[in-house]
Amino acid sequence: MVGYDPGAKCVSTVEAAAAGSASGFVTRVLVSPLDVIKIRFQLQIEQLSARNPGAKYHGILQATQCIFQEEGLVAFWKGHVPAQFLSVGYGAVQFMAFESLTKLVHHVTAYDARDSFVHFVCGGLAACTATVAVQPVDTLRTRFAAQGEPKVYRNLRHAVVTMYQTEGPRTFYRGLTPTIVAIFPYAGLQFSFYNILQQFSEWVIPAEGKKGGNIKNLVCGSCAGVISKTLTYPLDLFKKRLQVGGFEHARAAFGQVRVYRGLLDCIRQIMREEGPGGFFKGLSPSLLKAAVSTGLVFFWYELFCSLLCALKNTNSTARRVG
Repeated sequence: MVGYDPGAKCVSTVEAAAAGSASGFVTRVLVSPLDVIKIRFQLQIEQLSARNPGAKYHGILQATQCIFQEEGLVAFWKGHVPAQFLSVGYGAVQFMAFESLTKLVHHVTAYDARDSFVHFVCGGLAACTATVAVQPVDTLRTRFAAQGEPKVYRNLRHAVVTMYQTEGPRTFYRGLTPTIVAIFPYAGLQFSFYNILQQFSEWVIPAEGKKGGNIKNLVCGSCAGVISKTLTYPLDLFKKRLQVGGFEHARAAFGQVRVYRGLLDCIRQIMREEGPGGFFKGLSPSLLKAAVSTGLVFFWYELFCSLLCALKNTNSTARRVG
């Protein structure tokens, strides 16, 4: 169902966008706590260890308890409104672009739309398109998730106005370069490995045993998410560090802060002060989030597409009977 399939002309481009939006919305609600923990880990300069007295966060369970005690349960959904705009908009643009690109490749080139390499290229391009469209919202989401108490931004409108007046319009695109550099291989690998794993499962599981299609989609999506996230994780960390530039006063309660002049300066400072391990801070909650979110995105997308197809078939059957 993911990608153009000439043998199953069921989902239109608009319907793919609708299914992508719905998938992003549901998934965001479920994975928001993991996202907040991951961002807190990524932004911490100190080593993520209980042996470091200056470190605020040491691990997933400790961070969960700390955030809950200091900021309450709602802290795990900090920045949820801009995050939902991000998920809904990103899901719509990404899946709409992916379906359109795979269809274009199938009709214009000699490549098969179901080929894993085609899915890698089209998935990467679709994600880049979606990223440019929603980058300002992603920056807002990161700022809200990163701030502690007392809050710097009271609400979404206050954040937009304050950031525009104090830092200018370019601040909404902070971290865009590493985001684009990272998102192409990350999303490309997601779609490619999802396709490979789906084909592998069809080869392994006999035809009469293919009743748990939804579970298979969830497992294949989760595995694809873990593989792609591990391979591209450092670039996501660079993006988060750059997105909170100019926001250092709100980070004082969490430990040391750093000012980065750009992507290369960010890489140099992390390597010098935090070592190679600094490039993978927050990897554990990030992998957990990637497994859950990618699995759920593909699961819900396939499910919503199936429901749309079933609804269309029911309507067409009713019209023929009538």
